[in-house]
Amino acid sequence: MIEPHSRSDTDSDLDFEEIVRCNTAWMVAVAQRILKDRALSEDAVQVAFSKIYRSLDGFEGRSSLRTWMHRFVVNEALMLLRKQKRVNEQPLDPLLPEFDRNGCRVDDPFALPVTSEDHLHSRQVRDIMKEKIDELPDQYRIVLVLRDIEEMSTIEVAEALGLSEANVKVRLHRARAALKKLLEPMMRGGAL
Repeated sequence: MIEPHSRSDTDSDLDFEEIVRCNTAWMVAVAQRILKDRALSEDAVQVAFSKIYRSLDGFEGRSSLRTWMHRFVVNEALMLLRKQKRVNEQPLDPLLPEFDRNGCRVDDPFALPVTSEDHLHSRQVRDIMKEKIDELPDQYRIVLVLRDIEEMSTIEVAEALGLSEANVKVRLHRARAALKKLLEPMMRGGAL
């Protein structure tokens, strides 16, 4: 564990260099899932590291160092995303399932042409999945990424995004439903 108060500045700098070396790759990956841009992700990580360095004295060890750092990179990526103000986003409603007036789903049922396990092992499917996740509007995509990929709790996502837990749950449900609809052509064996 890092104890900045008990070490010299030179030792702390060397320890921090090791922290940067060991954590940069996963932090860039986290930021890139949110920002969808490598250069912006690297910028977010650089700012996150500068804030982490200035805040090391405040690290209390209640969580792992990685968990503590994860919050910094997610927050920086979200701030950069807000600054971008994406305008070419498609609305979510056309991606959600349709229901008739009795509340029954209108979409045609489908059968999987191959097993789910076959799909999971396919790199092409993972690439398509990433593309389809990126098609979701940011407010839904980010909740899905933070909950299902980054495995943050609902409470952590709510705090990071400044939302209520209920709102996080609603957005996550809608994001999953939209993603399912986007992936249905592939699951039916058709082209995407």
